[in-house]
Amino acid sequence: MVTYSFATIIVLVVVLIVSMFKILREYERAVVFLLGRFYEVKGPGLIIIVPIIQQMVRVDLRTIVLDVPTQDLITRDNVSVRVNAVVYFRVVEPKMAINNVENYLEATSQLSQTTLRSVLGQHELDELLSARDELNKDLQVILDQHTDNWGIKIANVEIKHVDLDESMVRALARQAEAERSRRAKVIHAIGELEASKKLKEAAQVLNEAPNAVQLRYMQTLTEISNDRTTTIVFPMPIDLVDKMGDLMKGASTEGKIDYP
Repeated sequence: MVTYSFATIIVLVVVLIVSMFKILREYERAVVFLLGRFYEVKGPGLIIIVPIIQQMVRVDLRTIVLDVPTQDLITRDNVSVRVNAVVYFRVVEPKMAINNVENYLEATSQLSQTTLRSVLGQHELDELLSARDELNKDLQVILDQHTDNWGIKIANVEIKHVDLDESMVRALARQAEAERSRRAKVIHAIGELEASKKLKEAAQVLNEAPNAVQLRYMQTLTEISNDRTTTIVFPMPIDLVDKMGDLMKGASTEGKIDYP
């Protein structure tokens, strides 16, 4: 009986000694409590934990990828959208992550959801679709400020999807079509303006050299004759056109035309 009791004690001592040694990986830290009070942060490698007197909590220091569930929100211009995102964060202060918040992973997830709704709800739909980089930075700064007391560093925030209703998609398509039509009209008007300026310059050059008008007239006839067309051209002297122009000017000044 004594031998059995002695063997039991030896087994218990061996178990306690073995349980004292803990091995932590390079990315792990142990938050150690002594009689319920914070003692120190240990690791990585081989550490010793005194059974019963000391307790430890493992903390992973690697970057955690948190998928924020799809959130329903209304933008500032009263458009209903569904948005989801992903948050990258890691624990930089194991002591604060264990002592200051009950479950830092769940707390970060809930904070990300509420922040996503509140921040994106202050912007219009066009900003959600075109200014994602700025919105990602705003979300990162706000989340980082709130989680700083938890010993957590927000590395990055990315908005993944912005889902719209079918009616809103059709409205955006009509808006894009109208915008393209407007740009086409503006480009056409700019082209007409530039063409008119060039025609004005050409007219000034031809006005300085009257013979150039006759040469241009002959060149135009040559171009028409080379085309495969049934157009009939009746040449008219330029002098006759000039006389008719003078008669029209005289009629506009005197109110009648005097024929010879």
